[in-house]
Amino acid sequence: MKTLLIAVAGLAYVIPAHAGFTAELTVGGLITPMACTPVLSGGGLIDFGKISQQDLNQATGTRLPLKSLTLTVSCNAPGRYALRMADNRDGTAHVNSEIYYGLGLDSAGNRIGVYSVKFDPKQTVADDLAVAYGTESTTGGVAWRTSNTNPIDIGSRSLLGFTDVAGSTAGPSAIRNLTSTLTLEAVINARQNLELSVETPMDGSATLEVVYL
Repeated sequence: MKTLLIAVAGLAYVIPAHAGFTAELTVGGLITPMACTPVLSGGGLIDFGKISQQDLNQATGTRLPLKSLTLTVSCNAPGRYALRMADNRDGTAHVNSEIYYGLGLDSAGNRIGVYSVKFDPKQTVADDLAVAYGTESTTGGVAWRTSNTNPIDIGSRSLLGFTDVAGSTAGPSAIRNLTSTLTLEAVINARQNLELSVETPMDGSATLEVVYL
């Protein structure tokens, strides 16, 4: 009979070859017939045009004018879902927060700036609901913030949704068609932190995702 010899702290322990240990792996999930399509106005493009380096603050960040986009989410049936956004330029934001997304790097590898995207429940229409209230979860949908009409910055690690119930912690309601105005705010890094001897393109990119609940 073959045996397996294991040395632990200098002691020998003999285990018969027929003695075994098992571990069970279970793979689950749920395939849903629900399908939602998000669409941003203007192809999702925000263009600030040319900005002179002379218009940038030397030692502090420079806030650019607010820009707006319209998001529509159309589903084939009412269902519960939330939104989150992933930074396609991850690591280029000079502010460490999940609500700030990077604008890329300059020719010397410096971080150009950041932007954030805010949803306003007061500028949101969900089906025929009289009022839409915003809610968010930082626990992957386990717990939800009390719903209200305050604007919410969408994060890369949080879920953002809407409900028709004020003061609710139950998460998003089932919604088929959603229209919301997004406000984007960008801040350019201090001029002293950038290499601006050549033209420097702002290169922000993010992916908005619909998460089914």
